[in-house]
Amino acid sequence: MIYREFQNLKLSALGFGTMRLPTNPDGSIDEEQVRRMTRYAIDHGVNYFDTAYPYHSGESERVIGRVLKEYPRDSYYLADKYPGHQILSGGYNPAAIFEEQLKKCGVDYFDFYLLHNVYEKSMETYLDPRWGIIDYFKEQKRLGRIRHLGFSTHAQTEGLEQFLNLCGQDMEFCQIQLNYLDWTLQDARGKVELLNRHHIPVWVMEPVRGGKLAHLKEEEEERLKALRPEESVAAWGFRFLQSIPGVTMVLSGMSNMEQMEDNVKTFSRGTPLSEAETALLLDIAEGMKDSIPCTACRYCCDGCPKGLDIPGFIRTYNELRVAPATNAVMRIEFLPEEKKPSACIGCGKCARVCPQNIDIPGVLKDLTRRVSELPSWAEICRQREAAAKAGK
Repeated sequence: MIYREFQNLKLSALGFGTMRLPTNPDGSIDEEQVRRMTRYAIDHGVNYFDTAYPYHSGESERVIGRVLKEYPRDSYYLADKYPGHQILSGGYNPAAIFEEQLKKCGVDYFDFYLLHNVYEKSMETYLDPRWGIIDYFKEQKRLGRIRHLGFSTHAQTEGLEQFLNLCGQDMEFCQIQLNYLDWTLQDARGKVELLNRHHIPVWVMEPVRGGKLAHLKEEEEERLKALRPEESVAAWGFRFLQSIPGVTMVLSGMSNMEQMEDNVKTFSRGTPLSEAETALLLDIAEGMKDSIPCTACRYCCDGCPKGLDIPGFIRTYNELRVAPATNAVMRIEFLPEEKKPSACIGCGKCARVCPQNIDIPGVLKDLTRRVSELPSWAEICRQREAAAKAGK
């Protein structure tokens, strides 16, 4: 197993993420299979386990807590997250949720604790003095009930920078969506560079984008196998991350033993990709995008009578064309009505000055339609809150 140094700790480079645990036909978690996967992970050097309040409607914490109870507490590192990104009907009570999480996981402290998904909208909640969220968790760290405090984020690069400027001095690590598709699609490269400048270690989520990068088109898989015949397609995605400066932890939400075995094999030795292999992956990623060729020159913004962030909208639109994503819904919903893509009046000034000849009004209209067809972030949070309460 590859290990990374974090402060005075030796962390396995591969972490077991528990958002996509194996399930039974009735939808409940297959706890026995989780137990076997955990045993295999620990036997092969994995020592980092990650859960969160909403995972599996609140059951992930309970299951991984029961399974890890079979091992000495100092033999593994457990991470959990505070759900400040969710729209909670009863307000935000960090103390109540934190105590509940400790109880559900059956532990007295968390080795790592994260503010869950700090993004442009949830930042208001995390910084709201009514709730005192960050101050509360800083105090829990002082008391030793949290050993290391960090945050996860799906914010755009500008939003991430804003939070770092405000709270970066209190954050020890940051978890971002990072893979070879999002390297440019979600500007993961810019986020990594920003975190490196702030000297904040990078934790990786969605290394194979929920499995999308584990199964490619036949011709793309053949290009990879021609160079590394024994390598799985998923392994290419993980090895892409081994050369990125600042990456300390790579989390994989494994759903079966086959994935566990393959990932452990990949992380059993450090064999990062060559420059040519990295270029091949990025070329495959470009072919997956089916993207609008915006260069973010911002000529379109200068004459927009509504002052819309057109390049940002096109970036979101390109992401939705790859796969529908709630992240895109979050980005649009946090905006005031007069700054959403639906505020476009279709005057066409933007299209007339676009060097790429993009039909910008048409793109914004289609973006508005696509977002309207997805569940709102508020609705997603209501469903998760109801499911979590039902599971108590």
